[in-house]
Amino acid sequence: MRLTQRLKSITHTLARGLACLSIGLLLMGQLGLLPAQAAPLAQIPIVSSNESFVAAAVREVGPAVVRIDTEKTVTRRLPDSLFEDPFFRGFFGSPNGMSGLPPEEQLLRGQGSGFIIDPSGNILTNAHVVDGADRVTVTLKDGRQFAGIVEGEDQVTDLAVVKIDAGNEELPIAALGDSNEVAVGDWAIAVGNPLGLDNTVTLGIISTLKRSSATVGIPDKRLEFIQTDAAINPGNSGGPLLSQNGQVIGINTAIRADAMGIGFAIPINKAKEIKDRLARGEQIVHPYLGVQIATLTPDMAKRHNEDPNASFVLPEVNGALVVRVIEGTPAAEAGIRRGDVIVEVDGKAINSSEVLQAQVDQSEVDTALQVKVRRGSQTQRFSVKTAVLESDR
Repeated sequence: MRLTQRLKSITHTLARGLACLSIGLLLMGQLGLLPAQAAPLAQIPIVSSNESFVAAAVREVGPAVVRIDTEKTVTRRLPDSLFEDPFFRGFFGSPNGMSGLPPEEQLLRGQGSGFIIDPSGNILTNAHVVDGADRVTVTLKDGRQFAGIVEGEDQVTDLAVVKIDAGNEELPIAALGDSNEVAVGDWAIAVGNPLGLDNTVTLGIISTLKRSSATVGIPDKRLEFIQTDAAINPGNSGGPLLSQNGQVIGINTAIRADAMGIGFAIPINKAKEIKDRLARGEQIVHPYLGVQIATLTPDMAKRHNEDPNASFVLPEVNGALVVRVIEGTPAAEAGIRRGDVIVEVDGKAINSSEVLQAQVDQSEVDTALQVKVRRGSQTQRFSVKTAVLESDR
């Protein structure tokens, strides 16, 4: 009996407490003391109880990812050094009147990935995937095959547009995202066709943004890469890097064989800037000065100057150190020398090689840039007229 009465008392007390709490929360809400909506907690996105965000993204974009097979014929000649040996000269004759074997033709095959970006059949891929190809074959995930035509390519940004004609057939299309909205730590999904294995998927995160091509070790490119730990290999090259929402944020590119555990992708916004011009077959021009540069800081300059074997003294400032001036370029003609430190261009402070590169890229060809240079203890100014960067420089 006492136990029953005690339980009733506890229940009554809890009910009164809950009632008071409800009234208190109601009053606080009316007084504006509670947030209108609780802040959501960060979590791995799940599309449904049965499908992960990775599966949903690949289901959405996967059909638009294609395999690109290329063929090209190259001619190989026997090296002249063979004819210096009397033994070989007896078989092939002299270099001038060669009576032996003709030049050898060799068929080279390559493979990469790409993705369809519009209903007309335009495909984005890497320029190095289709460079010099005599024949391009595009295979869709559903097994359809088409002959591909390289509409345009730009070696400097490593981007190309290939077109297929599907007639009245419907083509799957990959949705392009905004690479400016990508943040370090975001999910990254790489899709491609390594070794001919269609729609292979790897998952990682965005490791770094705006990794310059010079830092990566390819000074002949003009890019700021998205770095990811999602596995990217030559077969993935040209395929899409996706966000967790299934939008293309980059184009995978396999550029370093020794980059274990690190992949790089060209930001999709860079491709958006030139894809239409590439599709029209237009040449993409890039301005350049003709210098190889590296970032200089006061600490780096100080360590250099303390070296008794240093051949010149560096100013202890932030800037872009000229490591080499290429002969016959605008910089050489203007009088810029190796060891100069570029600290300003057209009134904008230059505190790194990346800033200088961006400043030049934003200019037009045949534009006279006013360049401020520190040379030892002196400050000098040069007018450098930009020229067209050739792909072989």
